[in-house]
Amino acid sequence: MKNLLVPFYEHPAERPDAWEAVIRAAPRLFGVVLNPDSGSGAAPDPAFAAVSSRLRAAGVRVLGYADTDYARRPHAAVVQDLLRHRDWYGADGAFLDQVTAGPDALPHYRRLAVAARAAGAATLVLNHGVHPHPGFLELADVLVTFEGTWDTYRRTVEAPPWTAAYAPGRFCHLVYAAPPAAAFTAGVGCAVPGQGPHPWGTLPHALEAAR
Repeated sequence: MKNLLVPFYEHPAERPDAWEAVIRAAPRLFGVVLNPDSGSGAAPDPAFAAVSSRLRAAGVRVLGYADTDYARRPHAAVVQDLLRHRDWYGADGAFLDQVTAGPDALPHYRRLAVAARAAGAATLVLNHGVHPHPGFLELADVLVTFEGTWDTYRRTVEAPPWTAAYAPGRFCHLVYAAPPAAAFTAGVGCAVPGQGPHPWGTLPHALEAAR
């Protein structure tokens, strides 16, 4: 089942074994978020380009990371990241981070969604970290409706009723500081042991075990 969305924010030259584990897990991956430098970076990185090429050859979606800073980052800067991900790394999807959840920002993100599709993003993921206004489902393929610790996840409020009208695969949960047996309940997601300011420098337990 291809339900793992892996945001692995480590350099391939520094963590080659971990990246090999990600590539070997291709049959289980919904996609991998590529994040060379809190975005595409200022110049192409051959190590990330090589990893991206191998992932795509294995049939894995490569989602270029771009921070939107809750609608505060200029449209042009976000689009530049998306175009660089496409041109430098062959990304065929986009992962927009720190996305506003309220309806007032829908026009801003509608423009970004149009730009992402124009930049070749066949798959668009919006990371709100909470349940947003349902109008965002018209813009993206997947919404990240939880990002946080396992302890918070266990106590989190149930999904709002409107989510029941959509397939589980339209929603993603990203859980960190998670024990080995932790599992996410959305159709797509990831649970990693990492914690602190950089939890996404660790792999899901199942992939760590396979190294």
